[in-house]
Amino acid sequence: MSVAKVTEIISSSNKSFDDAVTKGIKRADKTLKNIKGAWIKDQQLSVSGGNITEYRVVLKVTFVLKD
Repeated sequence: MSVAKVTEIISSSNKSFDDAVTKGIKRADKTLKNIKGAWIKDQQLSVSGGNITEYRVVLKVTFVLKD
């Protein structure tokens, strides 16, 4: 029987939402072992002078705890 935990992380990128998600998962994988999935809880933009300057995502990351 496995037990999983969900943690929330925030990641950002100056390229796209997809890039922010990729960066967030890659960084989470350095600390959290056995990541099995994630979902996007929220997306946000930073805007300056009518231009998008940053894409942000709030991710819920699921990982399996070791026995």
